[in-house]
Amino acid sequence: MPFIERDAWLDEVLGFGELPADVPDLPRGAVPYLPCGVAEILAMVHEAPLVATDVLVDVGSGLGRVLILAHLISGAQGRGVEIQAPLVAAARARCDELGLEGITFVCADATERAIDGSRFFLYAPCNGPMLVRVLDRIHEVATRRPIVVGAVDFELHEVEWLTPRESSCRSLTLYDS
Repeated sequence: MPFIERDAWLDEVLGFGELPADVPDLPRGAVPYLPCGVAEILAMVHEAPLVATDVLVDVGSGLGRVLILAHLISGAQGRGVEIQAPLVAAARARCDELGLEGITFVCADATERAIDGSRFFLYAPCNGPMLVRVLDRIHEVATRRPIVVGAVDFELHEVEWLTPRESSCRSLTLYDS
């Protein structure tokens, strides 16, 4: 599959049609839905690495694209946290239609919800103080066990409890707790 066609191909295979419109009045710091590329998802799965005993948490999970593909490749469970109810409904429906088990989605503000997993995926989930609060939630997990955080198109240099490592995907940085 040519690199440039992979994202559209994945959406077609998974049955994603038109994107729902973003909800009006997103909270300050929240980011409109942006689908993550296949390259970043594959790098997370293979380089984190993600295995069937892992739980991948996608903060700002949108339509569930990351969790669905990661689950299909690795067998890992998935937990999506998304602030936009129409995206959560669409992600749940897609998993039901595909008969996927082990993936759940909650409609919530990730700054106000306890989250738990072994791997965390962040693709433009939020910014500013909201991102700091999300990282605090993830840090709560890291105090109990080692985790891996994948951040797409932004770096977490100021987060002292995370150690960056290289990834084959330029836009994905992996961090070990």
